[in-house]
Amino acid sequence: MQRHFDEELRDVKNRLLDMGGIAEKMVACAVDGLAGRQDQCDAIFVEEKKVNEAQIEIDDTVVKLIALHHPVASDLRFLIMVSKTAGELERIGDQACNIGQNTRFYLQHPPLKPLVDIPNMARIAGDMLRQSLDAFTNADALLAQKVLETDSQVDAFKDQILRELLTYMIADPTTIGRSLELILISRNLEKIGDHATNIAEDAIYLAQGREVRHHHETAASAGGAEGTG
Repeated sequence: MQRHFDEELRDVKNRLLDMGGIAEKMVACAVDGLAGRQDQCDAIFVEEKKVNEAQIEIDDTVVKLIALHHPVASDLRFLIMVSKTAGELERIGDQACNIGQNTRFYLQHPPLKPLVDIPNMARIAGDMLRQSLDAFTNADALLAQKVLETDSQVDAFKDQILRELLTYMIADPTTIGRSLELILISRNLEKIGDHATNIAEDAIYLAQGREVRHHHETAASAGGAEGTG
């Protein structure tokens, strides 16, 4: 009976990893779309259905496993964290879709400026997602902590992008539409970083049974008070 349960736990873990791989692909497609590849924007919406279906299947499996096996301690904690992480991945997929939609509008007009900060921001957010999933998979609290510490870089990029684009809009009102699209994309990327951070926090809880969410938020607020330079 225990062996069968262990196999079911591995199966739901593998399904979560597959879902994470799809979410990573969606974020990568969103970045490629910004470079003018419309086909990548289209691919995001194809993958969205897979992410949504995966979340439903994982949540359904988690409920059944808890009902049938009445797990306790680390097994129960694992199943609850799997369900939470699946929810975070579904929201990351939503943000990637938002980027794809905003990119479609942005690409209908001449480029506003060479894109530097947004691709860099996207790269960091994508790295955070990959590392948070690795941390969750391996119950690696140290790697998860690294993700938490990286979140401030994504926030700093968002603030920097907003400041720069505000100067464009003030100087030339004809840039407002394109600037707003880029601002929205930067906010979507920030939210992807936030969801990756949530997964990393879940990884720490999974590995150590230690709750860090409110501690991390307090530290981030204190650090943010000094500005981004």
